[in-house]
Amino acid sequence: MKLEPGWLKKCENRSVNRTVEEYLETYRKYIYLLPPYYIRKECISGLNRMCRQKNWSCESLNMTVSIGDICYMEFGQAFINEAGYQHFGLVMGIFNYKLFVVPMTSNFEIIRQARNINLFGKRHLYYIGKIPGLNKSSVLFLNDCKYVNSARIISINGHIDPSSAMFKEIRNLIIKETFDMEVSDDA
Repeated sequence: MKLEPGWLKKCENRSVNRTVEEYLETYRKYIYLLPPYYIRKECISGLNRMCRQKNWSCESLNMTVSIGDICYMEFGQAFINEAGYQHFGLVMGIFNYKLFVVPMTSNFEIIRQARNINLFGKRHLYYIGKIPGLNKSSVLFLNDCKYVNSARIISINGHIDPSSAMFKEIRNLIIKETFDMEVSDDA
């Protein structure tokens, strides 16, 4: 699928109805090219957005989140090399109704490549093991941290104590790898 040059200008100059019809036609073609597993993920993600997009925070969904919580959440549509759809994420910070989260996966092939269990592991992968409340061992994508609205939380499933050595190491690695800064142990 390819966007033609000048597509944005054409959208701005067309009637809203025509823009919607062309979008829906293109989207229908796109979605049916996906494997069934991804069609379901795409539809669930779209419905989650429609139902939750006007919520300021997870408090309107009767949830209270804390730093260190591991949440199943709706990351939404994504580009390649980004966490998308529904994934778990570790809450590293909370700022003005938004969560700074690190997406994670339990995919065994990715876990094997983590920096802290493989001598030649990938720097962006950090193994956290099997956290109580989760069914499988997991690995964090340190290079995919992002701020998201806390209303994206579907459930709170686990917790890593923010004062623990592991949580501090994760925080320090994010700072070091993202900003090329060393962090003192007492920070």
